[in-house]
Amino acid sequence: MIAAIILAAGESKRMGQPKMLLPWGDATVLGQVISVFEKSGVEDIFVVVGAAREQVEPMIDQYNAVIVHNEAYPNGEMLSSLQCGLHAMPSQAQATLICLGDQPQVQEESVRSICEAYQERKSNLIVPSFQLRRGHPWLVARPLWNELFEMNAPASPRDFLNKHAGEIQYVEVNTPTILADLDTPEDYWAARP
Repeated sequence: MIAAIILAAGESKRMGQPKMLLPWGDATVLGQVISVFEKSGVEDIFVVVGAAREQVEPMIDQYNAVIVHNEAYPNGEMLSSLQCGLHAMPSQAQATLICLGDQPQVQEESVRSICEAYQERKSNLIVPSFQLRRGHPWLVARPLWNELFEMNAPASPRDFLNKHAGEIQYVEVNTPTILADLDTPEDYWAARP
């Protein structure tokens, strides 16, 4: 069973407003991300919130997702959100996808390709790649979770992936959307549908 952790606790400092709530088609940025995972067949979706949670949580309630609050979000960086999400994983979860809440361009096909690669090979780490660049969502299986729990900031998920670079099973995708996120108003206006 593959679950998903959507990291949505950041403070959106460069955006100047809560980017998870920005309109995206008929939804919001975060709502679009959750929808893609739902449509991809991922049943257990956990959204880690922190900043602007009072506004973000009611929006998440429209979806079939579990809300996890990261109290350490102001200084815990992405690692603390990832750890919060992992702590919330159901016992039957064998692996989890790690996705960014500000990646509304993520595509069902990418999510499905990563899940299928795990079903076939049961690799502990599966990362999508576009033109030799790593992206999101990536998958980490339960045997490696303890190592993530033991990490401390300023270490990051990227450090974890770099340490295990030789063990990663890459899934080549033909879309740059695995690399795209929204950090600034310019990013948003250039990408929005």
